[in-house]
Order: sequence, then C-alpha cells, then structure tokens
Amino acid sequence: MIEDVIKVKMPVGESLVIRKNRHLPDNVASAEGLKRLCVVSGIHGDELEGQYICYLLNKVVREKSEHLKGVLDVYPALNPMGIDTIQRGFPGFDLDMNRIFPGRTDGAATEWVASKLIQEFKGAEMAIDIHASNIFLREIPQVRVNINTADKLVKYASMLDVDFVWVHQASTVLESTLAYSLNSIGVKTLVVEAGVGMRITQDYCQRLVNGILNLMQNLGMWDGPVQPVKQPIVSLDRSVSFVNAEEPGVFVPTVRHSDNVRRGEIFGRIVDALSGEVRQECVSEVDGLLFTLREYPIVNKGSLIARILQEERR
Repeated sequence: MIEDVIKVKMPVGESLVIRKNRHLPDNVASAEGLKRLCVVSGIHGDELEGQYICYLLNKVVREKSEHLKGVLDVYPALNPMGIDTIQRGFPGFDLDMNRIFPGRTDGAATEWVASKLIQEFKGAEMAIDIHASNIFLREIPQVRVNINTADKLVKYASMLDVDFVWVHQASTVLESTLAYSLNSIGVKTLVVEAGVGMRITQDYCQRLVNGILNLMQNLGMWDGPVQPVKQPIVSLDRSVSFVNAEEPGVFVPTVRHSDNVRRGEIFGRIVDALSGEVRQECVSEVDGLLFTLREYPIVNKGSLIARILQEERR
C-alpha cells in the first residue's frame, strides 16, 4: 500500500512528497503488535543503487506476500527533489539532508521534514539506510557501524550478504545523520554502502535484496526462500590504509576493485596527458583488501584514490 508520509508545499507551486510502500502480511489489517523493518534510500539524490534495491524488494514481497510475517516499510526517496534533479543535496537549500537530523519542528522546512521522518521511523524494530558512493569512488557492498553500537549491530550487519562490515571509530561518526539519530532512540539502524554514484550495479543490488530477506528471516519476519549469504570481513581489529593523490593528473588502475593487494604493489598510476609521463605510482603500504577505488579518473593533489583493509594479523 503506497502512502504519502510527508507533503510540503514549496514556494514555486510544487510539493515535496515523501512516500512509502507498506507491506503487511496477508489477511492482516493492522501493523499493531508486529515487528517492523524500514528500508530507506535516496537521502542523497546522486546515489541511485537504492532505487533499484527498493524496486527489487517491493517486487519480491508483493509477489510472495504469503511469506511475509511482519511489517515492511520501503521508502525509496527521502530526498525526491534531489533524485529528480540529480543533486546530492536538498535542491534550493544548499545542504546535505543527512546532516540535519534529528531536525526541529520549529525549524526551517528541511529541519521540519527531518523531524517528521524521525517520528515516522520511531518504534520500528530496525532500519536499513541504503547509500551508494559518490561519482568519484566505487565501494564494495559494505555496512558501516559506529563502534559505540557495534555490540548490538555487527551480528545483524553480517546477515546482509555484504563483503565487509566497517566498524568506525566514534570520532568519525556524525551525530547529525539519520542512522545516528535513529540508533539514539532505540531503532537499530544499519548503513549500507555499495557501488558508485549515478549508476546502478545490478549484482550488488540483487545481493543486498537477498541480504535484507535473510535479515528478515532471522527476525522472524519472512519465511520465504533466501539464498545463502556471504560471511563478511569485520574490521574490528584491523586498520584501514588510505591512499591519496600526491600529484594531479589522470588515475589509471592496474588492478580490479575488490582485489587483494600486497604491500609494495602498484595498483594504479597517475599520468600526465600532456607530457606523457607518469606523475605518481600508487603503491599499497599494506597487505589487504582494496574495498574503495577511484572511479572518476581526473584527480587533484589530495584526492582519495583508495582505501585498503589491512589483512588480519596472525
């Protein structure tokens, strides 16, 4: 059942409308007393992987509704105007929507929308906040978890058929995000990141849909078919190595994204189109998994080229 969650009139005569698709078990009229999972995407208008994930998830649950045992709410576009205009932020307000939570009921229109969304998700058993990378970087399917909530969330993150669970230190977690705000009010929230901005990586999306169904099965919300899921690497005791551009130019990778690289291995070069020279050889400082790799070739000094998860120490 498709519902309008929030509707706000805009100054130019248009309306900002945020919608959800609510799925209830067959022959059940009310969500009362049932576990509820919220799947949200589209906070950033240039991240489109979640659009395909929501389509696939809605399709599976609609066609196999007899297997649903809880409430599934799917919100494909929390920033519909951003998606319509292919803008990362909230058009006209020059801000990142994922930096204004939990919002304010007496604030500006964007803050009011954020506060209403928090109330909308309140009381859910869990939420999954789906992101892609930006247009510059490609990410393997992963879940990002605040170390302060790792004890509660890592076991659920491991059910989502991802390659990697990245446990962040508290100092890197922004308190103004949707995930932080929901975890603060008791809604266990996982942040999924996969793919690249403005593109859809179909195999990643299909894996994540299978992972969501697997999570629902473990929560007692789904008894339908689920494919076996991959057990992810968890970064709890491992460091992440960052490689940045030391020179401007054109980045050309020499390995595939998601490859394992060795310490001292060249995984790409920054070249100068004008002179025909190599400006920088990008070398791994550790043995590990290349889980982030530069997608957009043009780089400036300081641009992020790669993130590498160091191998487990033996």
